[in-house]
Amino acid sequence: MELHQRILSAPVDFGAVRTEFGLASDYPSEAVSESRDALDAFAGARVDRTEIELVTIDPPGAMDLDQALALERTPAGGFRLYYAIADVAAFVAPDGPLARVSLARGQTFYLPDGTVPLHPNVLSEGRASLLPDQNRPAALWTIDCDENAEPQQYSVTRALVRSRARLDYATVQADADAGRLHPSIVALPDFGRLRIEAGLNRGAINLRLPSQSVVRVDGPDDAQPFGTTGARNDSATGTDHWQLVIEPRTAADDWNEQVSLLTGICAARIMLEAGGSDHLGLLRTMPPPAPATVDSLRRTAAAVGVPWPEGAAVGRMLAGLDPNSPAALVLMSEATGLLRGASYTLLNGQPPDTVQHSGIGAPYAHVTAPLRRLSDRYSTEICLCRCAGTGVPDWVRDGLAAAAESMRRSDAVAGKLERACIDLTESTLLAARAGTDFDAVVLREHNGTRPAEIFVADPPVLAKCTGEPPEGKQVRVRLTIADPATRTVTFAYPPEPPPEG
Repeated sequence: MELHQRILSAPVDFGAVRTEFGLASDYPSEAVSESRDALDAFAGARVDRTEIELVTIDPPGAMDLDQALALERTPAGGFRLYYAIADVAAFVAPDGPLARVSLARGQTFYLPDGTVPLHPNVLSEGRASLLPDQNRPAALWTIDCDENAEPQQYSVTRALVRSRARLDYATVQADADAGRLHPSIVALPDFGRLRIEAGLNRGAINLRLPSQSVVRVDGPDDAQPFGTTGARNDSATGTDHWQLVIEPRTAADDWNEQVSLLTGICAARIMLEAGGSDHLGLLRTMPPPAPATVDSLRRTAAAVGVPWPEGAAVGRMLAGLDPNSPAALVLMSEATGLLRGASYTLLNGQPPDTVQHSGIGAPYAHVTAPLRRLSDRYSTEICLCRCAGTGVPDWVRDGLAAAAESMRRSDAVAGKLERACIDLTESTLLAARAGTDFDAVVLREHNGTRPAEIFVADPPVLAKCTGEPPEGKQVRVRLTIADPATRTVTFAYPPEPPPEG
């Protein structure tokens, strides 16, 4: 089943979604002034590491660049990773207007027609962003790994860095395929593959469900990532046109993800190594899946004909599937039930109930996206102080619980916001096609209380389906409801109504 198709665009206005979630893009003037005028609070304590040839890897057009990396092989056959993270704390006064507003926001919220940023753009896309050919303050991680890419030594310090190039995932993948990777990331494919294997050995679970995205278009056949210029505009409504697409995930995405995951694992270890009253930190945790959920997934695998060797972990079984096959779509859709209960867990002198993130298979902390996520500023500061042997500042100790609560609240909003934008686009694109039949894969069958769920590839839609379509099968369904007012899409199976009598 082809997962990269798309249909003609339609005008969609996301203003109502912004209003519904109370999102205001404009930043208070006093916080903007602070962002514009603040000086690097740690300028005198930084180590000059501008000689490291760092590069960034981000989506095309991104300007809020949190991370830059350089990866090299060591003489012993291992790896040395330099990972520079934007040092946002250097620009944020602990009791200033910027700290208060960012605490209220929690994170950057992404809509197809633009962002609601955690920090003013003058900071997140300018002074603190790791843009190429600019000296920038950073928290610089140095992680030494063995030949299996397992960390042996790790530390973080404040440094001055300079990125050499801004790359994107597609370019990195194309360069890897052609054997012409930038010298700073020649070792990334080997490193990424080893780290992925290490994750599977830990019991990590990586789902490869189709990733829906809403993109702005110039015309019916020209999709662009949202945020780019030149959008097609509906002359009658003044509203931009949008499409739904499936974002292709490359191996380069996975390799780069492993860099951030490793850094978060090392950050969690630093927090957990301190004892007594110094046991301070903020972990991203997830409880282990319930045995009943794993048993249900095992029964589903048998029903759709996927072998599951005795003793094989869930993550390894899923990793061996063709992500484009109907059976894989079914199993990965059901496996989302394994990855529930993610939260932020405080370390405050007392051992918590759990320190593990079951999806990663290790303790883990967010430290790699401080321009876009509040928690990272606090967690990074703790790691910096632990590595320097200095005391954690009061603004971190006193504010950690509030930061954790802000993240819990804003995570819930971000998830609902993303779904609302996709639902609105789906229902708008399909509004004129009620009664049309579509090919679909049945992800979940009707279970008595929950309707069936299907995946339609063209346009890429995840939706409810009435009737009793068979799980794991390709079927023909009919669109019965596509209502932008309620952001609702529903299909029916079988497409033809049953005969009367």
